[in-house]
Amino acid sequence: MTTKLSAAALPTLTTAAIPAYDRSTLTPGIVHIGVGNFHRAHQAVYLDDLFATGTDHDWALIGAGVRPADEAMRQKLQAQDWLTTVVEQEADASTARVTGAMIDYLQPGDSEAVIAQLADPAIRIVSLTITEGGYFIDPASQKFDPAHPEIAYDAAHRDAPKTAFGLILAGLERRRRAGIAPFTIMSCDNIPGNGHVTQNAVVGLARLIDPSLAQWVSENVAFPNGMVDRITPATSEREIALLREYFGIEDNLPVFCESFRQWVLEDNFPAGRPALEKAGVQFVPDVAPYEHMKIRILNGGHATIAYPAGLLDIHFVHEAMEHPLVGAFLAKVEREEIIPVVPPVPDTNLDDYFQLCERRFSNPKIGDTIRRLALDGSNRQPKFIIPSALDRAQRQQSVNGLSLVSALWCRYCYGQTDSGKPIEPNDPNWDRLTAQAKRARENPQAWLDMRDIYGDLANMPTFTQAFSYWLNSLWEHGTSATLERYLSDR
Repeated sequence: MTTKLSAAALPTLTTAAIPAYDRSTLTPGIVHIGVGNFHRAHQAVYLDDLFATGTDHDWALIGAGVRPADEAMRQKLQAQDWLTTVVEQEADASTARVTGAMIDYLQPGDSEAVIAQLADPAIRIVSLTITEGGYFIDPASQKFDPAHPEIAYDAAHRDAPKTAFGLILAGLERRRRAGIAPFTIMSCDNIPGNGHVTQNAVVGLARLIDPSLAQWVSENVAFPNGMVDRITPATSEREIALLREYFGIEDNLPVFCESFRQWVLEDNFPAGRPALEKAGVQFVPDVAPYEHMKIRILNGGHATIAYPAGLLDIHFVHEAMEHPLVGAFLAKVEREEIIPVVPPVPDTNLDDYFQLCERRFSNPKIGDTIRRLALDGSNRQPKFIIPSALDRAQRQQSVNGLSLVSALWCRYCYGQTDSGKPIEPNDPNWDRLTAQAKRARENPQAWLDMRDIYGDLANMPTFTQAFSYWLNSLWEHGTSATLERYLSDR
């Protein structure tokens, strides 16, 4: 027998923890743009824990979205009173909880409703999880691209924008006219200096509309940097069925994740904030060391295993870690090339952190897929892999392993695994990447000619020569033999 998730059904649930507070006492304080799995496994869980302490009930979440798929998400959550079942998976245990921190979800496409909500004085934080590719960043310069067509549209339609930043700016402008203090804008995406990147996007769009507005935003709006971490796969029919089978709960879109979670934030919230330290958030003066560690070691590690595993037809991440060549490749690249150029982190041993990452990647219950890790390389490689390679090349240090990571990405984008199976499009720029990969089969430099991705690294012989060597090896000998060749070079 199963129970359909709803507010009315909560008292009958015996297999999952339920909100330890009266949801009727919650009032909104945060609008969150981008209600995906990660947000529901991370920020929403921290708030759920905080509300359970009996305090800060005026910081509940209202969801918002800008993508066509967000409407389907809204309808699925609305049907269960905005509740989400979160299943934490470890090798020896699985536990379920229902979170209730969200109390509404604005209809995507209704820009006036979103702007009106943003202008409400009760909203003191606007948070975002819009993915690494959602910030309109030029990959090579890592700066905001004001010429992007979506930004140009919003600049010309300031009262009916379509992007997250257009909506945020319209909400800020309405508050400014009404004499209402601005909200704080908090990115929860995996981007180095995500607060600065968000500020550049909002101010950059404002400059296209009204320079005085841009100056006001620069001087009055806070953009705290933050580091977020929790491995959270996409939800498929597999997860929905597992929840039904093992916990007896029917949830339209449950979230499965690891038990580990981390959130490090700059304490820069002039409009106020919930007491998230009570729920385990770490507030620090400078997030940058934690960001560098996480993005380069963990996210860079994901990128390192994604493409060889994809080429070897490996489906799950834990299976990639069990593969002797892929697991050894990760360890060698991390210890010899990535970790040595990560700056020190307060009270943290970087080798211990990497061993923790290895254990997390190896979790057999998470069900995280290689395809998810390989997604959107054109936005992720410039953030997770290329910075480490550039640091080393500038110091005249070996980039042998990192150049192989890039070569594996190129080979993956050719669109065919070593066994001949087709690789379905897995990047917003897939057509371009596939065309470049086909050219690179004859001339490896063609791949590096994507200067918007590789920037100065494309001109550094240390990297380009190693990249050409490894890409030629992948075509001539295949992925397994190439990894063996790399690993034998001690």
